[in-house]
This record gives sequence, structure tokens and C-alpha cells, in this order.
Amino acid sequence: MRSLQAVLQSASFIRLALVLFFIEVVRSAFIISFLPAYAADRLGLSVATVGLAVSVHYVADTAVKCVAGYLLDRLSPRVVLHVSLCLAFAGLWLSFVSDQPWMLILGSALMGLGVSPIWLICLSSIEEDNRGSQMGTIYTVWLASLGLGPVAVNFVIDNGYGLTFWLLAAIFAAGWAVAIGWNIQIKPIPSFTFKEQMAQLHLKLVAMKPLVPGMVLQTAAAGLLVPILPTFAHQHLGLSYSHYSLVLITGGVVTTLCLIPMGRWSDRYGQKRFLVLGFGALAVGMAGLLFASNLYAAMLLAALLGGSYAAVLPAWNALMSYFVPPDQKGMGWGVLSSIEGLGVMIGPLIGGWLASLYNETVTVVTSACLLAVIALFYMWMPLAKPSAAGGRAEG
Repeated sequence: MRSLQAVLQSASFIRLALVLFFIEVVRSAFIISFLPAYAADRLGLSVATVGLAVSVHYVADTAVKCVAGYLLDRLSPRVVLHVSLCLAFAGLWLSFVSDQPWMLILGSALMGLGVSPIWLICLSSIEEDNRGSQMGTIYTVWLASLGLGPVAVNFVIDNGYGLTFWLLAAIFAAGWAVAIGWNIQIKPIPSFTFKEQMAQLHLKLVAMKPLVPGMVLQTAAAGLLVPILPTFAHQHLGLSYSHYSLVLITGGVVTTLCLIPMGRWSDRYGQKRFLVLGFGALAVGMAGLLFASNLYAAMLLAALLGGSYAAVLPAWNALMSYFVPPDQKGMGWGVLSSIEGLGVMIGPLIGGWLASLYNETVTVVTSACLLAVIALFYMWMPLAKPSAAGGRAEG
């Protein structure tokens, strides 16, 4: 029978996952649907301004991670959580009342600054014995919110931006209400200085050098497709936009359904084989898109890509968590997330450049090749994780 402490830890994690769900519903609805429509229709701003606001949002999200992680190691996680929620809501409100481009951009940045630490708190709360399954839970919540947010807003936005804003505010308030009841024991402030903390973290980063290529390349490979995927689906695959939506829904549903079981299996059988098979299957699925000739083939490939992504995601993050110092979880996850964020920032730039210089097919081929290289690299490279004694143990 599980101990009372284990039960309380699980309940705390579930509550935190709910907070993440509500806030990510608002964030995805805001960035994908509300911001572009509101800025263009109500404020009359250019597409370039909207693009700048979205870019600033993600730059702020990535840039704040190290600072937020450092504060999370030294302050109460509860305090960090509520300050983050305050910043995020301030960004949402400022964007809605804005009448100048700089106000919209500042609001978008505040939203990024506020949501980013919530992810670090979730990652720092992962239990040692349930790394893969809890990683799967976090990313299942994220994918569900990523799909639900824009859909919910699209049903309401025709009835007015004011109603849409208050819907987003109500969802945000629900998440904040869940957060009020969340609490964990306040961690003691580390006895070592910032310089000593960075030195210890540096040792961990040196130990995890084999993971670094995948950290950047996997997010870059996905980012390559962001500027070109709708055009590729329409022109190369011959899909209508409604059929394209069906393909995306298929991939998303399969990913969501598979994340938690894949996480549990990676806990049981080891992360390396899931990384190799997952990245390899992603490369095959991506290359297969070049030969898809109808909607059903595209949906089948989307299911393969979704299942493969579900195999990679919890195993990848569970493996990374071994390299996060136990007494520096906030700072550790902040640094790792920032490294991954480099791929998110450079991927779309390279993908758009390749499509402009050549065509969308070249971008898809490049993404598939990157994924295949990652699979082969980790098939050859022994992945090791730090042992409890401070040495190294095979992963």
C-alpha cells in the first residue's frame, strides 16, 4: 500500500498538472487564435507586428528560464507560481486593452515570462520513480490544451472580442483557483553560492554532452516545418484545409493517447531504445509524406508520427531529468529548457529560408534527414546517466 507521503505527492502533481492545463489552454488560444485576429481586425496592425509579438513571446519564454530556475531553487515554489500567474494575466489583460503596437508586444512578452516558470515547477515536481509516466502526463496535458484552446476561441470569437477575452479570463481564473490549493514543503535555501551552484551545474552539463545534439536538433527538425506545413499539405499532398485539419487531429489524438503508456514502458524498459526507435520512426514517417497520394495515406502517416513522437517525448525528458541536480532542479531545468529553445528559435528561420531558396519539399527532406541522424547517433552513442554515488551508470 502506498505511503501517505506518496499519495500526497501524487495529488500535488495532479493539481499542478491541472494548473498547467488551464493556463496552456489560455496561452494557446491567445497566441494561435486571439492575438492574430484581434491585432489585425480591432487594432489594424500589420502581420509583421503580429509576427514580432509572437516571436517576442517565445523569446521571453526561453530567456527567462534560467533566471526563473535560479529563483525556484531559492524561493518557495508556491510564491514563484503565483507571481508567474500574476505576470501571465497582466500580459493577457494588457494585450486586450492595448491601442498601441508596443502595448501588444509587451503584453505578449509578459505572457511568455509568466507561463515559462510554471513549466519548470511541473518538471521540478517529477517523482524519481515515475519519471516517464509523469513526463507523459505533463505532455498529454500540454497537447490537449494546445488543441482545445484555439478550438474554444474559434467558436466564440465571431461573437465579439470582449466575450472572447472574458472567456479566456474565466479559464485563467479556474487555473489560478486550482493553484491556490497547491502547496509543497518549502525547500531549504542552498548553502552554496551562485558561483558554486553554476560550477556544479556545469559538471552535470559536461556529463550530458551526448544529449545536447538531440536537444537542439529535435526541436529544430520540428521547427523547420512550422512555416511550410500548411502550404506543403495543400500544394504537395493536395489536401484541402479541412482535410489538413483532419490529419493534424489524427496525429494529435494518437500522440495524446500514447504518451502515458509510452512513458510507463520507457520507465520499465529503458529510455534509449525508445529514443532510437522513436526518432527512426519519425524520420520514416516524415519521408513518407513525400509519397502520400491521398487523405487516408496522410492520416496513416500522421498516426505513425504521433505514436513516434509519443515514444520519444517522455523517454527524452525522463533521461534528461537524470542530469538535473536534485538540489538545483529549478536552475537545471531552466538551463536544459533554454538549450532546447534554441532549436525552436532557429528551426522556423531555416525552414522558411530553405523553402524560399528551393521549395517546401526540400524543407521536409531536411527535417527527415535530421531525425534520421539523431536516431543513428543515439544508436551508436552509449547514453549514460549519473549514478546516485556521483559516478556514471549506463542508461
